[in-house]
Amino acid sequence: MASEQERSDPSKRKELDEKARQGEVVVPGGTGGKSLEAQEHLAEGRSRGGQTRREQVGHEGYQELGHRGGETRKEQIGHEGYREMGKKGGLSTKDKSGGERAAEEGIPIDESKYKTKSR
Repeated sequence: MASEQERSDPSKRKELDEKARQGEVVVPGGTGGKSLEAQEHLAEGRSRGGQTRREQVGHEGYQELGHRGGETRKEQIGHEGYREMGKKGGLSTKDKSGGERAAEEGIPIDESKYKTKSR
């Protein structure tokens, strides 16, 4: 991804525009834009949208949204899902993830109990 400084350099802009036209995302938040300029506009609009939402719901609103999301997740995976997730997390160390250790040590972890199925 290109920095703002890179995007302000005319010679770099041409190079970045070419990459964008080939389908590469060159502006953070510019996914879907077919040119450098389009990606810049998309990113700006998305940023503004997030600020507007923050002003609408405020800190308490985000707290409530998080709480509702947590309750929904609890209903989805239940006690079993959290137990499997905790088993995997408890195996993690500074050097290895819980999944790596479980595989090495032959500890079965049923990720289907807490993984959300693809839509």
